[in-house]
Amino acid sequence: MPSATHAPRQLGSTGPSVFPLALGCMGMSGMYGPADEQESVATIQAAIDQGVTLLDTGDFYGAGHNELLVGRAIRGRRDRVQLSVKFGALRGPGGSWGGVDTRPVAIRNFLAYSLTRLGVDYIDVYRPARLDPQVPIEETVGALADLVKAGYIRHVALSEVGVETIRRAAAVHPIVDLQIEYSLVSRGPETHIFPALASAGIGVTAYGVLSRGLLSGSSPKGPTDFRAHLPRFAGDNGARNRRVVETLAQLAAERGATSSQLAIAWVLARQAWVVPVIGARTRAQLAESLGALEVTLSAEDLSRLETAISPDAIAGTRYDAHQMAMLDSEKGNG
Repeated sequence: MPSATHAPRQLGSTGPSVFPLALGCMGMSGMYGPADEQESVATIQAAIDQGVTLLDTGDFYGAGHNELLVGRAIRGRRDRVQLSVKFGALRGPGGSWGGVDTRPVAIRNFLAYSLTRLGVDYIDVYRPARLDPQVPIEETVGALADLVKAGYIRHVALSEVGVETIRRAAAVHPIVDLQIEYSLVSRGPETHIFPALASAGIGVTAYGVLSRGLLSGSSPKGPTDFRAHLPRFAGDNGARNRRVVETLAQLAAERGATSSQLAIAWVLARQAWVVPVIGARTRAQLAESLGALEVTLSAEDLSRLETAISPDAIAGTRYDAHQMAMLDSEKGNG
C-alpha cells in the first residue's frame, strides 16, 4: 500500500487532516440528472466506512436538498466526518442563477439554515461559493472569523478566487484551502494561483478532476443535466474531446486502470497538498474512484501522460462565457 497516496493530507498549514480523497455530493441532488436518494445515502455511508472523512456540499445544491441528504447519511457518524460547505449562491425557484451574497448578515442566515438541514451544531470548513463583487473579501472573512470564535464553524476557506483575493483574505484570518477546478485538462491554477497558495500555507480541494465526467467517457444524460450546457460537451468540441478521452483510456488500460483512476491518480501525484474531490453518485463509482489510490505514478509516468494529453488538447472552456466572466480565479491570476 503506497504511503504517498494513502497517507492523510492536511488542508493547509492550519487545517484538519483528511483522507486523501474527498467525496463531493453535488451530483446527488439533480445537477447531473435524476439521482437515486437511497443509493446516494448508501454511497456516502460506504465512503465513510472506507475511511473518507471530508464531505463536500453546498447550501444551494438542490435548494437545500443536498444538505438534508448529507445530514441523513451522517446521522450517528458525525464524529467520523468533516463537513465542507459552500454558501452564498442565490437561486430562483426554477433553478435560475441570482448572483452571490456574502454580506455578514446573509452569512449568518445561510449558516443557520445549513446547521439545521445538516443536523449539526458546527461546520468544519465553511466557504463562500464565489467572490461577491459587492462585498470586500475582508468583510466576508471577518464575519467568518467571528463565527469561528463563536464555535459555529471550525475553519475558513475560499472557492474559485484569484491571487489578490487570496492574499487579502489570508491577511484577515487563516485560510485552510481553496476549492478550484483542477484536472489533467484544466491546469490554469498551476501558473499563479498554486504558487501563491504554497507560499501562504493554503491547501487545495480540487473539484472537476474528471472534468465533470468528460475524462471518464461520461456524457450529459438529458436537459436537466447541467453538462448539456457546458462548452466541452457540445457540438464539435464534444467530438474533438472524445478523441482525447480515447487516448486517456488507452494509457489507463496499459496500466490495468480505468480512465477515471488514472485521472484522479494524476491529481494525487501532482502535489501532496491537493485533495481531489470525487463526485461519485453510486457505490460502484465510489469503489472505482478509491481504486485510484492503488495507482502510483512516477515522474516519468506523469511526463508521458502530460505529453499525451496537454491542456490545449481539450476544446472548450470549463464553464460557458457568462460564468467564466464571473470567476475571480480567471481574472489575470492563471
